[in-house]
Formats: sequence, structure tokens, C-alpha cells
Amino acid sequence: MNRLAQAAVMFLLGAALLHAGTTDLYLRYVKAGLQPLLLASGAVLIVTALATAWYDRRATKAPATAATALVAETARTPAPTATAGTPEEDSAAEAAHGHDHTHVHREPRISWLLVLPLLALILVAPPALGSYSASRTGTALQQPLAYSPLPATGPLRLSVVDYAGRAVYDHGRTLTGRRIQLTGFVALDRDGTPYLVRMALNCCAADAQPVKVGLTGHIPPVLQPDTWLRITGTYTPRRVKDPVNNGPIPFIEVIAAEPVPVPHDPYDETWNT
Repeated sequence: MNRLAQAAVMFLLGAALLHAGTTDLYLRYVKAGLQPLLLASGAVLIVTALATAWYDRRATKAPATAATALVAETARTPAPTATAGTPEEDSAAEAAHGHDHTHVHREPRISWLLVLPLLALILVAPPALGSYSASRTGTALQQPLAYSPLPATGPLRLSVVDYAGRAVYDHGRTLTGRRIQLTGFVALDRDGTPYLVRMALNCCAADAQPVKVGLTGHIPPVLQPDTWLRITGTYTPRRVKDPVNNGPIPFIEVIAAEPVPVPHDPYDETWNT
């Protein structure tokens, strides 16, 4: 892989980052707050690739210009009369001639493997993590640092993480007597208990962890894992321990449930609110 090929790969990678950052694709990899950094990274890679190609072109032109000037100078200079030199002089001349040749070192072919992540980014859009990961990972519910104020009237449209934090660590004080709406995907426990789940992010999809809310009450008779539902219900003090890590899982008393499309951002960033 020569320098121009490296610049081309760098340019394509930067273009792929800009494409992901200007569409919803980046939400499959990182949280929404990192979009400006992703766009900046793509722009830097493209500028670096263009600068690399420009400098390489200049470096290629410089030896060609010098060689042309040397040929012209040689044509104007009379050829010296050939004389036999001593063995020592002949050896020195051969050594000097050998040093005039430029040795080209090939870059290892394994460097082309750097193209594979680029192709994966361009050609493969991974699905958001779902019930398979949630059922094999313990709930990652953390105690919130503070609770944001809730509207005094109307149904409470909360994230799964917000509801779970209030139900467990605030003992439902701000939830009692209110109608609540949650949106998440369905995951089933080993014994068939249905959970409403949202994968929460710290930074990117690699560190996504599930937060689970158990469903009780008027549950639909047939629930398919990874189905997205909007749950309308009320707070219940019931809770269980996650069989994976013994973390707390609160419940919600379901009044109604309706399927919804996968949301624009399938991950939940609300850790400490």
C-alpha cells in the first residue's frame, strides 16, 4: 500500500464518517451527543488525506525535475576521455555507483486489512442491540443523582430508565396515582416473565447495558421478543431481582399496550437525570 493508496483509504473513511454523522446511521454506534465530534473526525480525515496526496505528488515531481536538469547539463558537458584507473579507484567508483540507486521498500501487504473496517462501516449497518443481549445481561439500573420535575397534570411520558430509577430509589413517590407511558422493546426472562427494556449508553453501543421494567396487569396474550411497545400503566411497588446479577427490576401495572415502530434513537442516554 503506497502513500496514495493510504490517502485514498483515509479519504473514504472520512467520507463514511461524514455520511454516518449526517444520517441516523451513527446512532447505531454512538450516542447522539457525540455527533459533532464524529463530523469533526470525518472532516479532519478528509483534509489529511488531501494533504497527503498533494505532498506525495510534489515529492514525485521534484526528482523528475532534477533528473531532467541533470540530463540537460550532461548533454552540454563533453564526455571525459576514458582512462584506466587503479583497482582501488575502480572499486570506489563501483561503490559510489551502487549508492546512487534508490532502494524501494515495499509496504507489507497485510496493511490492506485496514480496508476491512471501512467496508464494514459502508456496507453493513448493524441492528440495535435487543432482547438477546438484554436477557443475558443483568439490569444496569443506577441511582439517579437528581430527579427532574414532572408535569402536574396529564400522563407522564417517561423513559424506561427514568421510571425504573424513580420506582426503585424514590419508592414511586412522584409516580403514585399518575398514568404513565413507557416505550421499549420486549424481552422474556428464562421463566417467561415479560420485561420492557431499553439499552442505556454511556458512550457508544459497545458499552450499552439494559434497564428492565417488569410487566404485570393487562399484558397482551402473545409477546414476541424485540417487539417495540408503548405501555400505558400505573406505578406498582412490586419488584424482583434480576436473575443475572441480582439487580432491582421494578414493575408497572399495564393498562394498555400498543405496538410502535422502532424509534429514531433506539438507545436511552438518560442515566443520571
